[in-house]
Amino acid sequence: MRTTIDLPEELIGDVMALSKTRKKKDAVRLALEEFVRRRKIEKLLALPGKIEISDVTAELERMELDESAGAD
Repeated sequence: MRTTIDLPEELIGDVMALSKTRKKKDAVRLALEEFVRRRKIEKLLALPGKIEISDVTAELERMELDESAGAD
């Protein structure tokens, strides 16, 4: 889907630098995916229940960074 939006240059630049993407499209997609993933995790952690759920977000992010570093 094509959409035209006005993004602050500094913000999109920061996302591109942090994500090491070259295209704005890739940076925006990655930022949206990350936003959705984090919100889903928050909703799961907020669910009442009888099982214990640990927040392993930091561990997963570390694993992803290790995997991407190994691909270089």
